Amino acid sequence: MKQEWYQQKWAVVARHILAWLIFFSLPYLLHPTNEKYEQDRLNEKHVWAMYMYFSYLVLVVFFYLNAWVLIPRLVYKKKFFDYILYIVGIFIFMCSMRYGFEKTFLKPHVIDIKPAILFTFFTFFFVLSASTAFQMIVDKMKLERQTSARENELLKTELSLLRSQVSPHFMFNVLNNMVALARKKSDVLEPSLIKLSSLMRYMLYEADEDKVPLQKETEYLQSYIDLQQQRFGKNVTILVSLETADSSYEIEPMLLIPFVENAFKHGTGMITDATIDIRLYTSSGMLFFSVRNRFNKDSSEIKDKTSGIGLTNVKRRLNLLYGDDYVLHIDKKDDWFIVSLQLNLH
Repeated sequence: MKQEWYQQKWAVVARHILAWLIFFSLPYLLHPTNEKYEQDRLNEKHVWAMYMYFSYLVLVVFFYLNAWVLIPRLVYKKKFFDYILYIVGIFIFMCSMRYGFEKTFLKPHVIDIKPAILFTFFTFFFVLSASTAFQMIVDKMKLERQTSARENELLKTELSLLRSQVSPHFMFNVLNNMVALARKKSDVLEPSLIKLSSLMRYMLYEADEDKVPLQKETEYLQSYIDLQQQRFGKNVTILVSLETADSSYEIEPMLLIPFVENAFKHGTGMITDATIDIRLYTSSGMLFFSVRNRFNKDSSEIKDKTSGIGLTNVKRRLNLLYGDDYVLHIDKKDDWFIVSLQLNLH
């Protein structure tokens, strides 16, 4: 995955350098130039400058030592006592460093320890807080990115699995139809094979895409319905109206076929006046799709071991892919099984 420019290494390093430059320039920017006491105290400016540059270097080292070593190895592993010992030890080192500097490089004078320790403490505490917050935020963002990547990968895997579960259902029915036509030596076998070829081509080459043109999905549905019409003949009344006004609309591949397949599974057989009614049209960026089939409510026949998996899977796929951008109603009324789907195509 291509990183955004602000996530690239050079940008990260540049941000760190800029932050340190701003932080170390604050004492000079905020320093009152007319403060006589400070001018008297800093009569050896070049010596103090050397100390300041060295102390800045120590603070930078402490910042990254705390962020990259102490927090991951001690705080995250709940070794709090060891962490406190390290922090106290580093603070004592910084205080000792300042005391040793004044005793070694400056003219003999009375060292006021209290303000020196307070100044060192507040600087030390600020860097410690910034370092801890920095590392915890970075680690949290990293964890969120990893979690998001895992969720995306799981989503892709689950969708692939759901598609693979849907595909065999209607393929078994179509192949059974081909066998029946071959036995009858029917003249419609050749066009049926051509339709079957188009179905398989769609499954193999189109179904792996994230989205496909709605027109292709409706052509796929029509081919499937035509093959089923040949299979059942006059035993089932099939009413079909598939209209797509805008060719730019796209949809998740093989999303609608489970509804149609379910209608043929449970709307045929020992059913009086077996009828399947399939309607599809689009309007203002919305897809309206409905499938109705008569069913025998007194029949306890189980069509196959996978009966019911199709609708369960398609509900799951709708939730994963479209969230709140769809409305699905499934109802039984007056010996009719009715599925109605409204889907936002934008």
